[in-house]
Amino acid sequence: MQSVAEQIANLPPDERAQALSKLSDAEAEALLYDWRGFLARPDQIAPDGEWDIWLCLAGRGWGKTRTGAEWVKEQVENNTADRIALVAETAADARDVMVAELLRIFPKHERPVYTKSTRSVEFYNGAKAFTYNAVEPDQLRGPQHSAGWLDEIAKWRYARETFDQFQFGLRLGSHPRQIITTTPRPIELIKAIVGGQEGKVHVTRGSTMDNRANLASSFLERIQRRYAGTRLGRQELNAEILGDLPGAIWSQSVIDTFRVSEAPEVGRTVVAVDPAVTNTEESDEHGIIVAGIGPDQAGYVLEDASRSGSPADWAREAVSLYHKYSADGIVVEVNQGGDMVAHTIRTIAPNVNIIEVRASKGKHVRAEPIAALYEQGRVRHVGQYPELEAQMTQFTTEGYQGDNSPDRVDALVWAFTDLFTDMVETVPDVSRFYGSGRSRGFLAT
Repeated sequence: MQSVAEQIANLPPDERAQALSKLSDAEAEALLYDWRGFLARPDQIAPDGEWDIWLCLAGRGWGKTRTGAEWVKEQVENNTADRIALVAETAADARDVMVAELLRIFPKHERPVYTKSTRSVEFYNGAKAFTYNAVEPDQLRGPQHSAGWLDEIAKWRYARETFDQFQFGLRLGSHPRQIITTTPRPIELIKAIVGGQEGKVHVTRGSTMDNRANLASSFLERIQRRYAGTRLGRQELNAEILGDLPGAIWSQSVIDTFRVSEAPEVGRTVVAVDPAVTNTEESDEHGIIVAGIGPDQAGYVLEDASRSGSPADWAREAVSLYHKYSADGIVVEVNQGGDMVAHTIRTIAPNVNIIEVRASKGKHVRAEPIAALYEQGRVRHVGQYPELEAQMTQFTTEGYQGDNSPDRVDALVWAFTDLFTDMVETVPDVSRFYGSGRSRGFLAT
């Protein structure tokens, strides 16, 4: 499964030098751009046959981005497609990952030109590619394409909506095709594509180790030591589509069943924060979740803005979301940080309403009543939240089975504990007033 380049690199030094010495400078330079004959492993070359979707379902570092870009390049060189869609999770990803890779793989005299204002890439023969993002599915409502490259669809917030809009416009030419490059997650869309429900699909599977010749040995040693055998490693390195954990209190199928693409006009809304205890490169993330109650009395997850950074960073983010959603309060868990949590927020915005919550029981015990709301169809996710949902589905009756701390889930639980007040009991003696803001203490029941 090695490329010719890898085979030559593995030769003894004298044999390698002898093989390369036979090449002229022009021939040697041409090899730098020879994908099929020199650089690609066999599994990175587009398969033969009548397929509509080539799904490259592979681990981190397998070479998915290069494979996607080289497939687009072949469509251009073969005059197979002249209007190509490049669809990424965000506009920045489309530009900094997909477009950047396309510019890199063409020789200088054929290098395409990217125009930021039109979000387009023009190739030397007149073909064009246009960038889109999965945050705004309606960008794809109307445009027509003869080919498409969809990158990391398992991370897209509006995966199904974006995918469907793209399919309606993939209609130019005699056989419009698409390549999908992604690390898997057990979302509905991935399962449907693998199951052949979205057309004729050729699935190429691969692991991080397939590309070890091009990855730093220190990186491989570190990730193998840290993640080999773990659920995260099986997903991110071996590209397995994992089922639900035994005893998991949330299942992906339940989350998917009640997922919506748009939220109604919500009433009471909160921003919930579960700050990390420390502030170092190895620290956990700060969980930041926005949730509200709709007119149907169901809860809606509106945004997952969890992030790493300093206390000032998470406080600024929480306050920004508080104003963005005209929230009723910022819910903060104060067991670890005590009054410092509220103080950090008030240094940014003195008058915001702060709702303090204090844990009286373990994480999974606090989470179970909220998981029950999901089972009853009383909580809906507006779009996808892959990182949050990955943490949720690793919560079991025995505790959290994932890596690091489940800060996103902790913030989610605190948000709905406040929004569904019958889930908590108020503790009057810890209520305080700060200016125009208000703070309440809760014990999770």
